[in-house]
Amino acid sequence: MRMLKERSIPAGHHIIWAPVMTCLSTKAGTTGLVTFSIAFGLGIASMGKQGRLMLDFFIIMNEIIMRLVRVIMWYAPVGITFLIIGQIIGIDDLMSTVKGLGLYMLTVITGLFVHLFLTLMLMYFIICRKNPLAYMHGLFQAFFMALGTGSSSATLPVTFKCLEGNLGIDARVTRFVLPIGATVNMDGTALYEAVACIFIAQINEFSLSIGQLVTVSITATLAAIGAASVPSAGLVTMVMVLTSVGLPIDDIALIIAVDWMLDRIRTSINVMGDAFGAGIVAHLCRDQLRVPAKRLNSISVAVPHTKWNETDPESADELDEAPNSPRRDIPLELVEASSQRS
Repeated sequence: MRMLKERSIPAGHHIIWAPVMTCLSTKAGTTGLVTFSIAFGLGIASMGKQGRLMLDFFIIMNEIIMRLVRVIMWYAPVGITFLIIGQIIGIDDLMSTVKGLGLYMLTVITGLFVHLFLTLMLMYFIICRKNPLAYMHGLFQAFFMALGTGSSSATLPVTFKCLEGNLGIDARVTRFVLPIGATVNMDGTALYEAVACIFIAQINEFSLSIGQLVTVSITATLAAIGAASVPSAGLVTMVMVLTSVGLPIDDIALIIAVDWMLDRIRTSINVMGDAFGAGIVAHLCRDQLRVPAKRLNSISVAVPHTKWNETDPESADELDEAPNSPRRDIPLELVEASSQRS
C-alpha cells in the first residue's frame, strides 16, 4: 500500500505537468504548448458540466495573471530601458547594427505597403471589379485613426463609420466581418514578425534553411492570429516565432526601440485588411443581402399604400414579380384592389 501511495502522487502530477514542461523545454516550445493547450481545451469542452470546475479554475488564473501583469507594466519602462542598454553594450560593431536596424525598418515598411497596394487592392479589383483607390479614399479616417492609436479595437467605431457612411457597405456585413477581423486578421503583424525573425537571425549570423523559413511563415501567421488587438501585442507573440527556429528571445530588445513606429503602421494595414475584406464580402453576398430587404419592404406598413403601374417596369421590379401573380408576403387585399384599379 505504501508503494502504491508513493507512486500515485507522481503519476497524476506527470499526467498534467509533464507535457507542459516538455513543450517548454524543447526548441519548438511555445508551438508545442499551444498545441497541447488546444487539445486540453477541447477535452474540457467535451466534458460538458463536468469540465466547468476546470474552466472556472483557468478563468480565475487568467484574472490573477492579468492583475500581476498590470503591476509589472508600471515598472516595464525602467526594465526595458536597462534591457536595451544591456544589449547595446554587448554589441561589438554598433554602427553596423544601427545600419541593419534602419534597413530592417525600411524592409518592414516597404513590405507592409506592398501588401496594401498590391495584395489587398489587387484582390479587391479582381473580385469586385471596382476602383480600389476610390474605396481606399473612403477609409482615410480609419487609416489615420489606426496610425494614431496603434489598436485595431480602438479604431473599430471609425471603421464602421467609414464603411457604412462613406462607402455604403451593408451594416449586416460590417457588424459581422469587422469584429472578427480586428481579432484574428493580423496580416500586417504576421509580415512584421516574419521579417523581425529573419533580422534577428542575421544579427546572430544564423542562416535559415528553406524549411525554417517555411516554419517562420506558418508560425508568424498563427502567432498573429493569437495576438491581441492592442498596441505592441506583436512583441509578445514574437517569442513563439523565435523559439520555433531556436533563435534567442533576448534580441527582441533591439527592435523594441523602433517598434512604436512600426506598430502603428502595421496596425493601419491590419485595419485596411479588415475593411477590404468587408468590401469583398459585401460584393460576393450582394444577392443574398438584397432579397431580405425586398421581403421586408413588401410586408412593411407602406406597402398597402404603394401604387404601381402594370406598364411601368420599375414599379413591377419593386414588387419583384408580375402584378397579376400574388405573393405570399403581399396582402391579398392589396393585389385585388390593384387589379380593380387597373
